Amino acid sequence: MSQVHVVIPAYQPADLLTRLVEGLVQARPSLDILLVDDGSDPATRGVFTACAAYGARILRLPVNRGKGAALRAGFRLLLETRANGPVVTADADGQHAVQDILRVVDAVDDSPGAEAHLVIGERLLDDGVPWRSRLGNSVTRTMFRAVTGRRLRDTQTGLRAFPSSLLPWLLEVRGDRYEYELQMLLRAAREGVDIRSEGIRTIYLDDNSSSHFRPVADSVRIYLPLLTFFASSLVGFVIDTVALLAFHALLDSLLIAVVMARLLSGAINFALNQRFVFPGPRRAHHRGRATTRYVLLAGGLVVANYLILSALLVGGLGLLSSKLVTDIVLVSISYVVQARYVFVSTSHPLNKVSTTG
Repeated sequence: MSQVHVVIPAYQPADLLTRLVEGLVQARPSLDILLVDDGSDPATRGVFTACAAYGARILRLPVNRGKGAALRAGFRLLLETRANGPVVTADADGQHAVQDILRVVDAVDDSPGAEAHLVIGERLLDDGVPWRSRLGNSVTRTMFRAVTGRRLRDTQTGLRAFPSSLLPWLLEVRGDRYEYELQMLLRAAREGVDIRSEGIRTIYLDDNSSSHFRPVADSVRIYLPLLTFFASSLVGFVIDTVALLAFHALLDSLLIAVVMARLLSGAINFALNQRFVFPGPRRAHHRGRATTRYVLLAGGLVVANYLILSALLVGGLGLLSSKLVTDIVLVSISYVVQARYVFVSTSHPLNKVSTTG
């Protein structure tokens, strides 16, 4: 029987971590527990020493690099040591019960040839949850559904499990801090990695005061994919608007001006989105399929752009104002279509990789 590996990133941990490790060892002595010390102060060294006394392995990072970087460091060590068996990640702040951790990892299909998948522990985010956690999860949940079409109740849970064959893929996911976990789900949805869920208890101690989440800085990182897309769209809007005004003045034809401006701005927007907003497989057939789908989308947007612009101009609105209103309407549609259909991979090679023996 393959061994279960538990990876727990920890920064400035309290005795809650010791109790979690003790509970895991008592419930299932065969567990391989790997704690990643993410640059904690020497004052917390006693917590790690106590955990090591229960058999946990300690991987120390010299400086604090963030949750995502700590998780990747743990995954890299498992890969280097040829770990075989399901892997589960949990938080160090007491939010995950031992029984829930074991139930989530037991839901992983670690058999050879199994479809690439991950299992997340979904919390019921009710009135007992701190407002900032409810608000943040609500926003990311809505964004995730709009982008992927997938309904997940909890996009920010740190309790996740997967077969060890997924470790190389997990090392490719971007993000050094809390945004890593959302990026993981976004890439899974785009690249055909199945997302399964198990209900777990919702535990918040002292209004989640032990969390190291920084509301402003880490929220910006979490929503960076969306912010990057809007930045790319803004660049496209500026180019498209300047080109539209120039071509319309030169040619005195709204249709030709719209088409030529879209061709120019669309080519730049596609390159930016493929490189920065929706990073993924870069094999030739993926690029070709994404290009074809983007061209079809661009064609539809040109038609919609022209029809909306014409209607607004007939209604008496100026060209620049009409352009602004039109792009506000179309940018959200464009983002959803690009995320769900243009840059998505439905035949990710991970689905053909069996668990290593």
